[in-house]
Amino acid sequence: MRILLFLATNVAVLAVISVVFRLLGFDDLLAANGVDLDLQALLVYSAIIGFSGSLISLFMSKFMAKRSMGVQLIDQPHNEAEHWLVDTVTRQAQASGIGMPEVGIFEGPANAFATGWNRNDALVAVSTGLLQEMNRDEVEAVLAHEISHVANGDMVTLSLIQGVVNTFVVFLSRVVGHIVDRVVLKNERGHGIGFFITSMIAQVVLGILASMIVMWFSRWREYRADAGAAELAGRQKMISALRRLQQSHSTEPLPDEMAAFGISGGKVAALFASHPPLEDRIAALQSRR
Repeated sequence: MRILLFLATNVAVLAVISVVFRLLGFDDLLAANGVDLDLQALLVYSAIIGFSGSLISLFMSKFMAKRSMGVQLIDQPHNEAEHWLVDTVTRQAQASGIGMPEVGIFEGPANAFATGWNRNDALVAVSTGLLQEMNRDEVEAVLAHEISHVANGDMVTLSLIQGVVNTFVVFLSRVVGHIVDRVVLKNERGHGIGFFITSMIAQVVLGILASMIVMWFSRWREYRADAGAAELAGRQKMISALRRLQQSHSTEPLPDEMAAFGISGGKVAALFASHPPLEDRIAALQSRR
């Protein structure tokens, strides 16, 4: 339902934009300058291109996570630690009103992630390094953070926002390419080299700006997942887990395709970071009442 509503909303947005372009006379303006561009058709084309990759990635997210991270699923717990992990996730999932996620462990430094195409078909995985470095209260808080991501529908929402910005990157880059090709370079037929070069450059520049928007949302949802973890496991446990990550010398970023879904996103430039600084997250939790 979340996916359908979001897609319906964006179809409506595209329709409104198309109407606005027509009312403002953009079609006539482009035609007057020799730019034979069908904006409505381009919007549809851009939406197909923009959403297809995001939706395919979303639906394949669990499969790709298992393969790329080497996740070992706990189908039948073999020891007390695995029993505790499954029992904790079960309790938190029930408290959050979601279906029981698959639970897994992967080799690596302290980290964890959640993924899946909907709230009732998710995967929550923790690393061996996290289990070794954190006590159970802290691991419980990390699990609660990941369960909160699932309960909030963050994987779906982030993928769909990526689809929206992809749509407008494709659309605007093609518009810029057409204008340069027809108006500046005076190419009258087909697409000249100016269109392709300008479109590629515009797509790179706009793609960088779009990434800032997506990562801003990713950082915002981390604060919300931290707040959810504080509700499920306790604020002090979540603060303690974040402080443990601060102290860890072995924490490393997840691969690019999984970084936005982890408990720790590594150190990258602030505008392109999928996670806020740990000290900011701790301060936000400490200020909660």
